[in-house]
Amino acid sequence: MDGAWERRWHPLRNEWVTITSHRNQRPWSSTDTPASGNTSEQIFDSNCYLCPGNVRVSGKQNDDYEGLFVFDNDHPSFSDKAPTKLTPAPGIYRNESATGTTRVMCYSPNHSQSLAELDQQAFEAVIECWADETQSLMQRSDVTQVLVFENKGAVIGVSNPHPHCQIYAASFEFKNLELERLAMESHFAETGSSLMGDIIGSERETSGRVIFENEGAIAFLPYFSRFPYETFVCPYEQKSWLFELSQAARSDLAAALRQTLIRFDNLWHMPFPYMLVLHQGPLGAPGAYHCHIQIHPLMRQPTLQKFLAGVESGGGHFLNDVDPDQAAQQLRDTSNLHYRNAR
Repeated sequence: MDGAWERRWHPLRNEWVTITSHRNQRPWSSTDTPASGNTSEQIFDSNCYLCPGNVRVSGKQNDDYEGLFVFDNDHPSFSDKAPTKLTPAPGIYRNESATGTTRVMCYSPNHSQSLAELDQQAFEAVIECWADETQSLMQRSDVTQVLVFENKGAVIGVSNPHPHCQIYAASFEFKNLELERLAMESHFAETGSSLMGDIIGSERETSGRVIFENEGAIAFLPYFSRFPYETFVCPYEQKSWLFELSQAARSDLAAALRQTLIRFDNLWHMPFPYMLVLHQGPLGAPGAYHCHIQIHPLMRQPTLQKFLAGVESGGGHFLNDVDPDQAAQQLRDTSNLHYRNAR
């Protein structure tokens, strides 16, 4: 194994950084333009590591799957195969083994069919799989939190355009989710109410940033949006994990997410690049946590990217050039039928 593979503690930020230099040689097959997602209409690509029946770089062959396909990542960030005998950290520093599990989930056997183009039944199957994977992985003794995320589009850095997401099960709590959990706990201790519930209530009262809602879920661009077109998709039920939601709530969440992603693609009639993250609590999360989905797009206009420059990356202070009220109106005004399916 070439390079370091371990977690290292960042003493100035009180958070872990995982060094995964062993992954530097993982395959890169994205050919999309930076401002787009997968623009291909190719159903099968014999050179794609994620298409049904193809052999991956590890030598393992994919199933001839017809729906969802989940497998252990061939180049994992966290794994029970991570080195446990580490070189002692120098000076004041400390390190730990990068144990856990990293999985890949293909949404569809169709190489060019994005998550936004799945029908409602297939979308519900995705949500169910996220819930099942979370529940299963949380049973492991070396797992503290499960993070499900999708990187869509070359501008985000996705290495393969085949529609897929990743599932990271780590032995620590992810920093952004930890900050969120602490805020929820503090708000509950001070007010006796759910912070996310109060945010949802505020958005529903003003309604200008809500782009979709049904009986069990809501999608809105938050008042405090950091990214252009940043969107939260939230179930009304307050649960720490997706698998705790009722069947009806999961179906409504699937519908809300589907309608959101369709509107993203329809906005500029192109596969809309984004980072999608399922926020769930860590092991032992108290009742104050409210699981939800956050979507962070990096495009301000069809050919204009939002770069995280000095003030954002260096100063940790976000500047959003797109008014969330106006962005929400744009998304509400788009069709609820995906432009590629409407042809």
